[in-house]
Amino acid sequence: MATKKLTARDIMTAGVQCVGEHQTLLEACRMMRDLNVGCLPICGDDQKLQGLITDRDVVVKCCAEGRDVAEMKAGELGGALHWIDADDDAQQAVDLMEVHQVKRLPVIDVKNGHRLCGMITEANIAKNLSDEQIAEFASRVYTH
Repeated sequence: MATKKLTARDIMTAGVQCVGEHQTLLEACRMMRDLNVGCLPICGDDQKLQGLITDRDVVVKCCAEGRDVAEMKAGELGGALHWIDADDDAQQAVDLMEVHQVKRLPVIDVKNGHRLCGMITEANIAKNLSDEQIAEFASRVYTH
């Protein structure tokens, strides 16, 4: 009997909250604090994924540039966006994260209106993959 392969949905963290693209970075920072996360998806008015914002983005692209977190909008920091379909193989998620050297990967439910349904992080990788897969992931994501 064949074992079922893990999908992105199987290893993701569900219930991810978005910051709206028109919300300020101050609001995004407060959300990160309240949710105890270092990254938030940015969603547009249509509730579809527009980008990601990290605590580091706020520091480097706003504060260090002398911009006001109470004025700058989250949508200004979207950057390159990589995601995976919820039904794709979990190994594809790992491969995408390695190729693009990202530590977080949004999961989109393509069959359900192309909506954000979760996030895959390093912690999800560590909990769900073999030691060999984790070591390979770490060596590829953390080497520049």
